Amino acid sequence: MRTAAILSTRLRRCERGQAAVELVAVVPFVLLIGALLWQLVLTGHTLWLCANAARVAARAEAVGGDAEGAARSALPAALERGLLVERGDEGEIRVQVDVPLLAQGLRTPLSVAAGARMEAGA
Repeated sequence: MRTAAILSTRLRRCERGQAAVELVAVVPFVLLIGALLWQLVLTGHTLWLCANAARVAARAEAVGGDAEGAARSALPAALERGLLVERGDEGEIRVQVDVPLLAQGLRTPLSVAAGARMEAGA
């Protein structure tokens, strides 16, 4: 019985820092997954803003205004740098915006685009 108690004490001493080592090993993976999820959120938000800018530009184009200026005014300043506004067939306006990276001021090689069309007088 005494041998079992000694063995049990020795095993507990060997495993004393195990949880700390596991935590240190897992933290980088948790941070990486969090960063990837946040990048997906940023991409979705950029797409939503791009679609709104396309609708605003289409409205401006329908009433004879400046479509590019309207799209630029609908976007935050951080997204204006990669803005591309194209006029398509039948009055469609296509807006393309570069997707920002997690760090402010950096850009991914990805871009999102959205199009909108509004009939004149509508």
